[in-house]
Amino acid sequence: MRSALPSDVSRMLRFGAVGLLNTALGYTLILAGLALGLGDIVSNAAGYAAGLTLGFFLNRRWTFALAGGFRPGAVARYAMTFVVAYGANLGIVIAAMSAGFIENPFVHLAGNCLYSIIFYLGSARFVFVGGADDPDAFAATSAKWPGAVT
Repeated sequence: MRSALPSDVSRMLRFGAVGLLNTALGYTLILAGLALGLGDIVSNAAGYAAGLTLGFFLNRRWTFALAGGFRPGAVARYAMTFVVAYGANLGIVIAAMSAGFIENPFVHLAGNCLYSIIFYLGSARFVFVGGADDPDAFAATSAKWPGAVT
């Protein structure tokens, strides 16, 4: 049996590169929104929306090698994965604050690491299944979800 480790490492590196790009775009738009007087909430929402959109398309085509049309429900699965990952991040921050760690950068680093791990695993095993690196994954996932189109 062939090891998937080299493929996984390469995919993780691509995922990290996409993360850096969507973070740069999102942060740039947040700063631009603030400079234009849009306020914290609107600027933050615009930055996250653009970063998540860029991340979806780059991860779909490059990281997980899914060419062609959208898989049914991929955008919804991506959004759910984001919510779970971000919720875990906030859980770490809130738990740390409850323990007395206020404005501690290491708490945010830990939350960000957990967010990244959950988002990668969710993307690889739930969102972007059936790519060139994993031809049987979409069929296996579809078999678990009644009514899924294969």
